[in-house]
Amino acid sequence: MPYSSPLEDTKFVLENLLQPHNDLDDTTIDAVLSEAGKLADNYLAPLNHFGDKNNPVLRQDHEVETPNGFSHAFKEIAKGGWIGVASDTDYSGMGLPLRMSAAINEYWQGANLSFSLCSLLTQGLIDAFTLVGTEEEKKTYLPKFNSGEWTGTMNLTEPQSGTDLATIKTKAEHDGNNWRIKGQKIYITYGEHDMSENIIHLVLARTEGAPEGIKGISTFIIPKFLKDEEGQYTKRNDLKCISIEHKMGIKASPTAVMAYGEEEGAIGYMLGEEGRGIEYMFIMMNRARFDVGLQGMAISEAARQKAHEYANIRVQGTPINREKGTPIIGHGDVRRLLLSMRSLTEAMRALILVSAEIMEKAHSGDEKSKIREGFLIPIIKGWSTELAQEITSNGVQIHGGMGFIEETGAAQYMRDARILPIYEGTNAIQANDFMFRKTVKDNGLTAKSLLDEMIKDCQDNTQMSNMINIAIETLDYVLNNRDDYEKLSCISFDYMMGFGYLIGGWLMHKAKIKARLKLSNKNQNEIFLKSKIISSDFYNLHILPRIQSHFQIVLNGAEVIQSTNDSYI
Repeated sequence: MPYSSPLEDTKFVLENLLQPHNDLDDTTIDAVLSEAGKLADNYLAPLNHFGDKNNPVLRQDHEVETPNGFSHAFKEIAKGGWIGVASDTDYSGMGLPLRMSAAINEYWQGANLSFSLCSLLTQGLIDAFTLVGTEEEKKTYLPKFNSGEWTGTMNLTEPQSGTDLATIKTKAEHDGNNWRIKGQKIYITYGEHDMSENIIHLVLARTEGAPEGIKGISTFIIPKFLKDEEGQYTKRNDLKCISIEHKMGIKASPTAVMAYGEEEGAIGYMLGEEGRGIEYMFIMMNRARFDVGLQGMAISEAARQKAHEYANIRVQGTPINREKGTPIIGHGDVRRLLLSMRSLTEAMRALILVSAEIMEKAHSGDEKSKIREGFLIPIIKGWSTELAQEITSNGVQIHGGMGFIEETGAAQYMRDARILPIYEGTNAIQANDFMFRKTVKDNGLTAKSLLDEMIKDCQDNTQMSNMINIAIETLDYVLNNRDDYEKLSCISFDYMMGFGYLIGGWLMHKAKIKARLKLSNKNQNEIFLKSKIISSDFYNLHILPRIQSHFQIVLNGAEVIQSTNDSYI
């Protein structure tokens, strides 16, 4: 069985854990998810393994050829307006709520992660132009992005500048008419490809005479093709892809090294105000971190489906109390692994779609939702992508020796997932962000508010109530040690992971309550709803204890790291 978009799982979360949206009814939700799922299942999934084995090629003219079928699949998605799902209708977008964009992106990322990175980055540019661009820039770029005629990239990293963007060397000089950009950027996803007519690069550069550090950095719009005398975008800008990386995973996506201004300088147009480049890029980065967490959930679902299929057809040994010839799904430990994969994936899906609703409110100006969004983003990115490592690894384990053989496809999910804790800010950065900016900075008020909600919702769940109490104790410890930055940095990862599991447990408990209520309606899918209850029960008994382990490390584990001399490590 090939990848199948989990429509019923999505609808369960949308209908039961989110508030209804004025612009959405059941018919619209069903139609949108069904059509998006067909695109994922019929066009993207068949290209996933093929693209992994047939990677992009950089030609001598610095153009990149993507794997056969990629360009056609992109056009199929683009012509339906799917790239601009949540974009403003005034600029040819669909205008649907972010929750629908998140749901659709799960299907595309799960079906083919490498392929879907292109549209995901373009959606990031749509956000940036919507929030920062002038009206003229919006009219120029947004319809092209929404239609898929143009795609976009983020250009931050340089050979000497990874996380520390204050050290970038790319320069922008004004020649009296235009900004001319010169420099090199690395790790540029879809920096060059053959799937769209034009590629719009957002590039961080330091302007002439600007101060050192991040305050001297601005963002520039640098198109691959500029307007010619007739107003058509045919004039080649002074930029090129000089190499593409050979990678462990996501091999079908061209990761480019981009050279700007090897001749007279690449012409760029400043986005927004000078010196606010980092601020603008973080508009995209915030969305990107949400999307990377979504990728962790999506690839986990894909790995789960493949493992579940294999476990139902592979016969090996006779499971205890089963007949000879029973597939390996009858073995206790295989069932444990599959239930773990399912419950963790469902917890991630709930977190991501619930967070999408919060982000909708935040983007409409609700201040409380903005704070809650900021609190959840590092958990979404950090916790979800760590879980993706476990789940895709378990998928390989269920396949046994065949999982280690590339032809089954199980190993590809594990390799593709490995980038997720790294890009768009490593999980160490997410953990420190969660510890210092999202907890200590506001004296734990946002964390306390969330814990109060959990207390009310989980009064009848003894396991969750116990874990919430441990979380309260841990939060107090963090706040009491707020001035010892080194200590807190040593335990920030476990603090983030503990909260991730706790929020997952809270949402799984709410899902279980809804599933129980629905079971009383005989028209509902009984097997599906009972599986939701079982997932929640498994999470309670097998996953929740992890919270105590992580929070015990927060309470006791910093000293051994903090006091150990580097030479002993």
